[in-house]
Amino acid sequence: MKLEIGNFYVKDIVFGEKTSYKSGILTIDKKEALDFICQDEHITEAELYIAKPGDKIRMCPVKEAIEPRVRLNCGPLFPGFTGELMPVGEGKTHALKDCCVTVVGKHWGGFQDGFIDMSGEGAKYTYYSQLINIVLVADTDEDFEKHEQQKKNKALRLAGHKLAEFIASCVQDLVPEETEVYQLDPVLNRDPEVMKLPKVVLVLQPQSQMEESGYNDLLYGWDTNHMVPTFMHPNEVLDGSIISGSFMPCSSKWSTYDFQNFPVIKRLYQEHGKTLNFLGIIMSNLNVALEQKERSALFVAQIAKSLGADGAIVAEEGYGNPDADFVACIVALEDAGVKTVGITNECTGRDGASQPLVTMDEKLTAIVSCGNVSEIIELPPMETVLGELEALGRDGCSGGWSTDEILGPSVREDGSVIMENNAMFCGDQVVGWSPKTVKAF
Repeated sequence: MKLEIGNFYVKDIVFGEKTSYKSGILTIDKKEALDFICQDEHITEAELYIAKPGDKIRMCPVKEAIEPRVRLNCGPLFPGFTGELMPVGEGKTHALKDCCVTVVGKHWGGFQDGFIDMSGEGAKYTYYSQLINIVLVADTDEDFEKHEQQKKNKALRLAGHKLAEFIASCVQDLVPEETEVYQLDPVLNRDPEVMKLPKVVLVLQPQSQMEESGYNDLLYGWDTNHMVPTFMHPNEVLDGSIISGSFMPCSSKWSTYDFQNFPVIKRLYQEHGKTLNFLGIIMSNLNVALEQKERSALFVAQIAKSLGADGAIVAEEGYGNPDADFVACIVALEDAGVKTVGITNECTGRDGASQPLVTMDEKLTAIVSCGNVSEIIELPPMETVLGELEALGRDGCSGGWSTDEILGPSVREDGSVIMENNAMFCGDQVVGWSPKTVKAF
């Protein structure tokens, strides 16, 4: 399976008369783009902004981020969600790099929605401050969930995914500046020298806990709550087979942009044939009941063992209840003789003194920590707010609160904020490009 991603490196984005790309400048016809978005009758208000690294802009409540791409065979960018079902992972796709479509609620936030600062102290907590953001600020007629803490954000997320493809269509017929090629031979048909290397599998646990549809990550448009662990080609993940859901404390979330650019996958590709034999991905899930968690762990271990894996990397989207799936999976792999490294964030409390994972086991001997979700962050006012800052404290956003006996409200009268790291949009970056590091003491 061979995937070619043709890259166009965006140096600046401006609004203009025609959506086009030339010499690093992406021009967007704002009226045309908004007219396209508002074809969805559920979108009641919409506006587009451009937020660049260093701008004194704050965004909240942030719901999703997507890399603008277009598939050259005219198929949908996200099969089963933005269009008909079709296989992905091979062929050619064009991508606008160093930018993203960011979806922000005009008014209403929820538990799963986040926060981005494009400059200042807050910018260091999220990767998205480094990108040029095409910011869609919109509202919908989904009145039934506006005052709910958990929101499906269906119309807003769909608008962002469609807009990303709509904008990228301007490079469909252009020659890319660079082409990334991702290719793996079938597991049993690889060169003898590759077969001698340590065989490694990547286990991904995307958000799939919610038993009601509309909240979980989608795989080919299918609610991941309905799946069992499945072996997949890594190209499928990089090429739009999976999109982010609308449930998970925000710093733990994997956006669709994260799936499209998954750094751990790309690094395993870089090492393939040199230091390891990258077998592929076991796409697992996160469950609610203990028996479901144990069953999924057994599935993962059996697949890895059948593939002949020597080692595994396990990454979970979330923390708390999902920790039980994460730990059970690592234990099952270790019991099967597969040496395993886990990647996760921690919930150690505001003072950092609590147990990092809900469940622990002595077989967890190699864990990469991506930070403490409960770390307190205090930020000064920002000149411009896109969205509604009050949502951070008012609407149950993870990391924010309406009032606290000691700390007061999350959102202060002067526009400054105090909150937990939980609120930073995809801030912990378990996918592999966290700006955080470990200090030696």
